[in-house]
Amino acid sequence: MNGTLSFQGLLNRGNLKALAAPALIILILSMMVLPLPSFALDVFFTFNIALSVMVMLVAMYTVKPLDFSVFPTVLLVTTLLRLSLNVASARIVLLRGHTGPDAAGKVIEAFGQFLVGGNYAVGIVVFIILTVINFVVITKGAGRIAEVGARFTLDAMPGKQMAIDADLNAGLIGEDEARKRRSMIAQEADFYGSMDGASKFVRGDAVAGILILLINIVGGLIVGVVQHDMDVGAAARHYTLLTIGDGLVAQIPALIISTAAGLVVTRVGEDAEDIGSQFIRQVFGNPTVLVLTASILAVLGIIPGMPNFVFLLLAGAIGWLAYWSLKHKAVEEAKAQGPAAPAAAPAEAQEASWSDVAPVDVLGLEVGYRLIPMVDKGQDGDLLKRIRGLRKKFAQEIGFLTAPVHIRDNLELKPNAYRITLKGVEAGTGESFPGMYLAINPGRVSGQLPGNPTTDPAFGLPAVWIDASQRDQAHVFGYTVVDAGTVVATHLNHVILSHAAELLGRQETQALLDHIAKDAPKLIEDLVPKLLSLSIVQRVLQNLLEEGVNIRDMRTIVETLAEHAARTQDPAELTAQVRIALGRAIVQQLFPGTGEMQVMALDPGLERILSQAVQGGAGAEASGIEPGLADTLLRETAAAARRQEEAGLPAVLLVPGNLRWLLSRFLRRGAPSLKVLANAEIPETRTIRVSTIIGAKP
Repeated sequence: MNGTLSFQGLLNRGNLKALAAPALIILILSMMVLPLPSFALDVFFTFNIALSVMVMLVAMYTVKPLDFSVFPTVLLVTTLLRLSLNVASARIVLLRGHTGPDAAGKVIEAFGQFLVGGNYAVGIVVFIILTVINFVVITKGAGRIAEVGARFTLDAMPGKQMAIDADLNAGLIGEDEARKRRSMIAQEADFYGSMDGASKFVRGDAVAGILILLINIVGGLIVGVVQHDMDVGAAARHYTLLTIGDGLVAQIPALIISTAAGLVVTRVGEDAEDIGSQFIRQVFGNPTVLVLTASILAVLGIIPGMPNFVFLLLAGAIGWLAYWSLKHKAVEEAKAQGPAAPAAAPAEAQEASWSDVAPVDVLGLEVGYRLIPMVDKGQDGDLLKRIRGLRKKFAQEIGFLTAPVHIRDNLELKPNAYRITLKGVEAGTGESFPGMYLAINPGRVSGQLPGNPTTDPAFGLPAVWIDASQRDQAHVFGYTVVDAGTVVATHLNHVILSHAAELLGRQETQALLDHIAKDAPKLIEDLVPKLLSLSIVQRVLQNLLEEGVNIRDMRTIVETLAEHAARTQDPAELTAQVRIALGRAIVQQLFPGTGEMQVMALDPGLERILSQAVQGGAGAEASGIEPGLADTLLRETAAAARRQEEAGLPAVLLVPGNLRWLLSRFLRRGAPSLKVLANAEIPETRTIRVSTIIGAKP
């Protein structure tokens, strides 16, 4: 009863699609064992032909190979179907072949009588030719392409994963998009691996077709002569013709399926168009090629002795196609340019006004004229969307919203150059080449690429500009490959992160406090302006940003400022108290997890000297450190920081609280990546191990 109910439920839930595949496999296997009438063979042979045509058409209209990811399974099923039909038809040919040419159904009779004219010698030759084409040319080529594609796809996986990680870190894509791309890379590798194995099914099917043909011919002769007392000539004519018809019925769909496999694995390009559209656009889309072809055919057509009419007819047709293509191209260009703008009337000279004073952009991006399509929404430029994604990711990770990026063209720049400005001052510059890719050497590539050597504008890594055709090879060598838009977006993101403190002005600080006030109005009201002015709060936040500490936890920052504002108004001291309150987050950012912290430390004697210098001066900024000691300290710290980074560890220096502010600002010159932490900022739950002592006597 329960089984009946569950089966009915399966049907009621519309899961008949899930039953279709098992039912088809069982039906195919049954045909190998159970005898079939002639009409059933006609139906299944027709279905096999229709299925092969459908598969080929789907392969032609597929944009990407992964859009037809079930194709390896389809190859197995269609191969099994053809073999089952061969077994079923062989059974009925041997049993009833003596009765006439329609013994195995009308489909086999038509292929044996109509296609080869009832001549079994011609049929054997045609069958062998089709088999050679299928086995030696199409199947072997498709299998080789699938094998190479599988190997190159697996070799390129690390480089593609690094490119995805680079886009994710730069804020160009989100976590969901990164997860989707990683899944597509894994599916691509699985697909080509499956195609490499599935191509063996088609090759085996071709070999089986030849063996079945020979077995049926020999078996038919034996059955006809021994069992039905036919003479050798009549037996050969009856059984061989039926066998040839049977072989052609199976071999033609096999040839179509093999062609579909070749179309799928030879698909190149990522444009959103099918193979037919690509073929028409790339082969017949160049009017110059068409004109030259028509001219050559016309010259051949006027040579005496040549088939003049055919050559001249084709020359005229191709010439007309070239004329139509040129005319169509001119119309498209005219539409793209748009209507001519009317001449502007000369404007009267006006007096200067305050509207003529243009404010300086906080963030600006100037591009050369060849990069304009990248920032023009009307030309499908995606850099604008990427910049919006950068600002959103920055706000989520750092804790405040930067000013919008003002983009303009600058004809004074090189055609492919761009410039990033911060408050009107150049903060970064570089070049980008649309249509090409930048292959960045992360330090462990396995080969060299031809192209234009350069350096990554964001991080200064060695790189080379390459053509799109070299992208897969670059992935195989271990390069991180990014497109031209990503180069500009990554550089802009690096500049924004590096100058986060400068981007936090009073307007942004007030907007941030107003945002916090929506959830905790009393907290903000008690702090600003009752306890602290807006400028002091801004200075504290800028101090945090200068040292790479995000300000997302504004509730903790505001509460700490409110707690210590009655005692001091010094931004440096308030920053130190806020850092202690944020200590757990700061340490977690540098040392994820709960493991041991490997840090650098100062020699106790050096600590004592520096503490005396701080106490003897008028604060950290004015403290006097002996020049020789300062130079030695800067040099040893930079060397120790490099050793830490080469060992795969963050460069972190642990010092007493009274020295942290001084050393953080001083040592930043020699080791920009160095982070200086105070003892009080380390949570009690973390274990510390000192890996290097700076200033220790040898």
